[in-house]
Amino acid sequence: MKKKMMNSTGKNQKTKSIANNCRNSSNSRSLNNFEEVVLDYILHHRSRAEDELKYFKLQPSFQEAIEMAALAKSSDGKKHSHQCSIRQPALEEARDRLLGVDLKGCSNFSELIEIVDATIRPIKGIGELAVYDTTLRIGAYLNLKPDVIYLHSGTRDGAKAIGLDGKRHTIYVDELPSPFQELSPREIEDCLCIYKDDFKGFA
Repeated sequence: MKKKMMNSTGKNQKTKSIANNCRNSSNSRSLNNFEEVVLDYILHHRSRAEDELKYFKLQPSFQEAIEMAALAKSSDGKKHSHQCSIRQPALEEARDRLLGVDLKGCSNFSELIEIVDATIRPIKGIGELAVYDTTLRIGAYLNLKPDVIYLHSGTRDGAKAIGLDGKRHTIYVDELPSPFQELSPREIEDCLCIYKDDFKGFA
């Protein structure tokens, strides 16, 4: 019985870790400043992130784009790691709800994420990261991109690590150290999550 409880605890810890983290930084290289972080992102993560969104942008119809986005389906048919701890019925309910609202009428990303949030956030198991990711995927199809950085569990930790207020919902590009100006708001969001532990070691 004791062994069973330990295994269960380990599984819960793993699920929590997956839910609160994006990806780890590229490898064991030591990154010493923000310039190195931005370069590392460009070299090792930019194309991967672009390819992920391209999959949703190239869906044959808007309905299919919504379905794949809400179900967190990657190009390999697997559930995206960000949403792997969300139960399938919750994702299916998110899909059904989003198919029932007018998203094509959105003229910018801010409007889109507001509607997505109001539509699926009440579903048990759907948090701010799922809302952001789903909006980003649907936005790829509609060619709508964020013009600010949205904070969720992982990016909030990254923002706090570089001295910004992690309680905010969004931050602006010009609030970050100058090296980040080379990246888009979406890429900065990715960076804040991936390199949040690296930032803690910067002076």
